[in-house]
Amino acid sequence: MNSERRERLRALGISVGHYPTGALNAITDVAGVAVGHVTCVEGERTRTGATAILPHPGNLFQDKVPAALAVFNGFGKFAGATQIAELGEIETPILLTNTLAVGRAIEAINRYTLALSGNERVVSLNAVVGETNDSRLNDIRSARPTVDEMLRALSAAKTGPVEEGAVGAGTGTVAFGLKGGIGTSSRIVSVSGASYTVGVLVQSNYGGKLMVAGQPYEADGAHDKDGSIVMIVATDAPLCSRNLKRLAERCFGGLARTGAALSNGSGDYALAFSTAEGVRRTPERRQAVANYPVLSNDAVSPLFEAVIEASEEAILNSVTMATTTHGYNAGTDKPSTYHAIPLDALKRR
Repeated sequence: MNSERRERLRALGISVGHYPTGALNAITDVAGVAVGHVTCVEGERTRTGATAILPHPGNLFQDKVPAALAVFNGFGKFAGATQIAELGEIETPILLTNTLAVGRAIEAINRYTLALSGNERVVSLNAVVGETNDSRLNDIRSARPTVDEMLRALSAAKTGPVEEGAVGAGTGTVAFGLKGGIGTSSRIVSVSGASYTVGVLVQSNYGGKLMVAGQPYEADGAHDKDGSIVMIVATDAPLCSRNLKRLAERCFGGLARTGAALSNGSGDYALAFSTAEGVRRTPERRQAVANYPVLSNDAVSPLFEAVIEASEEAILNSVTMATTTHGYNAGTDKPSTYHAIPLDALKRR
């Protein structure tokens, strides 16, 4: 790891799309959404971590939010997927981590959620965990991050600016043969006379031939084909779970714009949720016939376009903010290095 200076895409004079961003250009532009990281960098072999996303500051198990998961290529492990598909909601925070840490992440979410006031009699819950495989830079067999470390990510979650690059669940990830990581972006959209925010956070660890704002990026070692990506979408637009799935599916439009190979060995997942108070599934609403104020099919197209833009920019931010990382390739049992994309080359474009 090193302290090289990194910049987000827009600081390099490059922008994608035409919708305006939120004040932070981050998933946390959606009011109430919080993000926390734990980064595990030790010795020559440990380069991993976890990233937590909390849809609102309350008790998610009691006040669930509508949600939907979209899968483009399912070569991965997304815990909680079947219940999200069945019920169209999430009831816990979301953790992103490495492939072999999914079980520990479930345990961390279980401990966190069961300890919340009001959950004293809860005996079943649906932990939501996404993963990518960071074994090209990390000794993934070493059981890190631990349950306690992932609990720290949950406890550290906060609103405001989001740290990006080689942090949290992006500490050991690789994208396009370059260093990948955590990235985020947002868009503001006017729909039916109201203003709504769409925010995206990604854990980039996939391959292809990198495209930056529609232009190919050519450099030695900058091509790769396998790997995975998890994209988390938050919005304050009042959407039902069906239209949240449609929103999540549009993330793959942004993914394709970056030059993704969408290979057999890629796990491509997008989870979308709505924080709107009017569609929150409170205990009272779950016990009765509820009237939820949701946007119609005819109104949601601007949100679809916005999430394509935000997904593309979040991915590019994950690359431009990542730092060159020296680690350990668990598959070859050898030291490894993945370089950060040179920013000067992008500035000259």
